[in-house]
Amino acid sequence: MSGTNLIESCETCTKAWKNFRTLTKSELQYVNENRYEAIFKSGEILIKQGSPASNALFLASGMAKIYIEGINRKNFIMSIARPGRLIMGPGAYVNSRHTYSVAAITDIQACFISFEVFRHLVRVNGAFAEAMLEDISVKSLRTHMRMVNLAQKKMPGRLADVLLYFANDVFSSDEYEMILSRQELGEMANMAKESVVRILKEFEEAGVIYSDASKIKILAKDKLMLIAAKG
Repeated sequence: MSGTNLIESCETCTKAWKNFRTLTKSELQYVNENRYEAIFKSGEILIKQGSPASNALFLASGMAKIYIEGINRKNFIMSIARPGRLIMGPGAYVNSRHTYSVAAITDIQACFISFEVFRHLVRVNGAFAEAMLEDISVKSLRTHMRMVNLAQKKMPGRLADVLLYFANDVFSSDEYEMILSRQELGEMANMAKESVVRILKEFEEAGVIYSDASKIKILAKDKLMLIAAKG
């Protein structure tokens, strides 16, 4: 971890949260004066579920998994965080506790900003408040849809959803490095590691994907989308 900020300012940061564009220069300077950076290695914990919450988190570089720690150490991976995304749970306004954990998948340069900064900006800047409400609403809608899919779809449909999520939302490519282990894929699709391995093999045999230990290539996206849609 580093005690010195490497990013000169929020105004010049290429990975700054898009909604910071609603801020005035003085408000952006206020954000810049109340933030600090840290470097994390792959596998390190950035946020621990249940711990006191006082800061929002942004990634300047790298990727992280956002997950809920369930009963008997069974985790559920909610999403993959990329640079420029606001990571701030309901604890900011509810009980000052983190409601999920965040762990580095790759090496990460992270930026922490106090909740008090956000509360102040919401009070004084209506455009920022509206943009923040939209951000929270979009994430809430996506979470609701994920819960419905996990509850109603069979395992092939759930795993197809995950593979399409990586292609469309994480990498914007039908060929990508699989940054999660088979166990973690199971934690994202709510199934056992053995089921993930079996279904991936079935997808391969059907000519839908190619996969190895570190890469996924979608060969027939229309078929994968059909599997995801039918569940």
